[in-house]
Amino acid sequence: MALTQQFARVTNEYLDTCRTSALDSSGGSPGWDPPDGDLLDTGWALWGLIRYCRSTGADPQLTALLDRAVSGDPGGDVGFLDHDEVYDGFGDPPRLLAPTAVADIAAALDRVRLGDLLADLPASTEVAAAVCGFGAGFDGDVREHLTEHFVAVREFYRAAARHTQCVVTWVD
Repeated sequence: MALTQQFARVTNEYLDTCRTSALDSSGGSPGWDPPDGDLLDTGWALWGLIRYCRSTGADPQLTALLDRAVSGDPGGDVGFLDHDEVYDGFGDPPRLLAPTAVADIAAALDRVRLGDLLADLPASTEVAAAVCGFGAGFDGDVREHLTEHFVAVREFYRAAARHTQCVVTWVD
């Protein structure tokens, strides 16, 4: 099974409910079940975009922004989500981005000029996939793949910011 980058948009109230559930449950179950419309799976795409940015010497602030968007912030009171109901336990437990951080990330993602960033992406699928760390088995248009998932993440963060929601990130 491949690892993928996961996101959930949730309210502070929802997190409080999950926290209470975890405390009240003998197995620590947080009752984690955000609506499908508030979940996003970006596969490996954003990791590939981050790798591409690092390999091309893109603005370190952009790389840090993308890394923060997928990794969340340290701290945050979401230890109760370190449960197999939420993620499979491979890698770090879920991390939180509070509404203020979500709004900052959404605004910064809106300023990214993706076309300019990807202007030097190799035209060859094989070479572009290698630069992004996708490997020889990648099938499809790398630029299209990166763009599709970047746009999805940008829209996801926009909606979360608009509704003053938190974003929880994890690898599953």
